[in-house]
Amino acid sequence: MKRFCLVFLFCMPAGAAVLEADSARGAKLFETEHCVECHSVNGRGGRIAPDLGRHMDRNFSPATLASTMWNHAPEMWGAMRSRNVAGFNMDDQAAADLFAYFYSARFFEKPGDAGRGKRVFTEKSCTKCHAIAATPNSLAKPVSEWASIGDPIALTTAMWNHAADMRGELANQGIKPPEVSGQDLTDLLVYLRNLSQVKNFASSFQTTSGRNGDQLFREKGCAKCHTTQASVGKHVSGETLTDVAAHLWGHGLKMPEATTRLNPGEMRELISYVWAEKFFEGGGDAGRGRKVFVNRQCSTCHDNAANGAPDLNNGGGNISGITMVSALWHHGPQMLAVMLEKKIKWPRFEGSEMADLIVYLNTRKGRK
Repeated sequence: MKRFCLVFLFCMPAGAAVLEADSARGAKLFETEHCVECHSVNGRGGRIAPDLGRHMDRNFSPATLASTMWNHAPEMWGAMRSRNVAGFNMDDQAAADLFAYFYSARFFEKPGDAGRGKRVFTEKSCTKCHAIAATPNSLAKPVSEWASIGDPIALTTAMWNHAADMRGELANQGIKPPEVSGQDLTDLLVYLRNLSQVKNFASSFQTTSGRNGDQLFREKGCAKCHTTQASVGKHVSGETLTDVAAHLWGHGLKMPEATTRLNPGEMRELISYVWAEKFFEGGGDAGRGRKVFVNRQCSTCHDNAANGAPDLNNGGGNISGITMVSALWHHGPQMLAVMLEKKIKWPRFEGSEMADLIVYLNTRKGRK
């Protein structure tokens, strides 16, 4: 029987170090575990299930993807049975690598528009120094040499370091420092990434454990203004790295003193330390989550030990997107059978309901 990859998420317990995630390992896993037979990524793979790299009108977070998978699980299980496809036991590391692969395919990016991006490239004065294949400024690389365009963390590094160089150059040319929003940068990247000169650049995404993040946070001077990692993390909660890159670009242009340059490895460590856990956790509201728990009749089984469902008040560890999907994978078919017997509808989640539910479950006795 073929094995099927179901878990597409990575989310660590609160306060834990982020697992090292590697899109190259994720891409290999996507192939070897037969995900590619049904799903494709940017047109490469099966046509039975959705293309996981296709740009759609969406704004997915890990929790949103978890709810989407949960909503379609009964139909998915039926399709898997008809194709004689079985699941495999996904651990956190494998899930992290798959997430990295999907992030490299820009699955979680907000919708962008190439036409708007082309206007941003001109109206924000990028063309004063940069061009596609050659540049009017010898100190500025043409777009065709922007290797970082396929790696969101390398791009974030470039945006930060470039801001330091740009301050003086903009002053010399009498150009007002351009303000670039996350949407501006998203549109710009959609435009640039579809140019023939860069279309074949490899895409990648990697996070580290973040263990050295605190030391770098202090050594690079971040702590002079930002007292803690959490004080920065709350500002980037739920944002993509494109949003973060836009923030750092504007921040670097406005800083009154020279910014500390970061190499890609240092930025990768800082991003993993400050941003990754917040993004993977997602945001939610415990009060709304409690209502979801009641309205979806979760308490019918989980608050009654006689039903044999897991006791959500105990067990330790933080519930997250990855644990929700793991629970779906390991217990979902049995759960569906019990619900059919009790004439309870399969729970479906809309909007932020999954994120709200996760926050609520983590406030119950025995957790946090």
